[in-house]
Amino acid sequence: MLSWLSECFAAVFLAADPISLMPTPAVSLRLKRFRHRFGISAPRVVVRSVLPRQWVLFFSFLAAAVFAVVIWVFHFGGFLGGSQLADLKEQLRAQQGELALLRSSVGTGQNAVNMERAAQQQLVARIQELEAENSALKEDMLIFERLIPVAGQESLVRIESFRVLSEASTRYRYRLLLAYQAAQRGGGFRGVYEVVAAYRLPDGALRQLVLPGRKDGVVEVQHFLRREGVIELPAGATLISVEARLLQAGKLVTKQVANL
Repeated sequence: MLSWLSECFAAVFLAADPISLMPTPAVSLRLKRFRHRFGISAPRVVVRSVLPRQWVLFFSFLAAAVFAVVIWVFHFGGFLGGSQLADLKEQLRAQQGELALLRSSVGTGQNAVNMERAAQQQLVARIQELEAENSALKEDMLIFERLIPVAGQESLVRIESFRVLSEASTRYRYRLLLAYQAAQRGGGFRGVYEVVAAYRLPDGALRQLVLPGRKDGVVEVQHFLRREGVIELPAGATLISVEARLLQAGKLVTKQVANL
């Protein structure tokens, strides 16, 4: 619309006096600027409404009031709840004391239970020892009964008991009881005992171990005699059998194989 008015205005002036009113370069430049600013190619204009000052003041006052209320709640709320906080702390201390007391009582009860268990284990071990002693006494009574001399019977020596107990994978303990029954009083037996252990090596080879040796195996039996020792096998070896032998003057008198 503005460009059309400017063109009409220029035409009127030019019609009135074509020579005198001819546009000069300066006028043409101004007309181009005028058309560029107010014509079709003019830049877009954005119209914005301005917020009234009253609303700005209102929102500022409202924000300040909310901030003041929050500060008051945090400050005076904590001040008023201080006594309640102290009560809660006191209750917490009391409960912690009760908990410590309960823990100590539980620990005392646990100690009592442990002591009772230890006493029971000791009692069971003592009972087992008494049973072993009882069986040994019964065995000794049988031996003494056998050792009573009988008229017309020759002197007799024998291996009364031979046991082998395992202590480790390749370690064993043997216990030997020798008994001598004399035909008359004042007699005795003198000889050598041997313990022969047969075992198998990991490669399948068979070996024998003779204990305790010629010198250490010398025995003198008047009525009965106990001997014991340890059998140590090589690593990885397997025990097959153990035999006790009683010799006199290089001759075998009696022997017995232990039950493994």
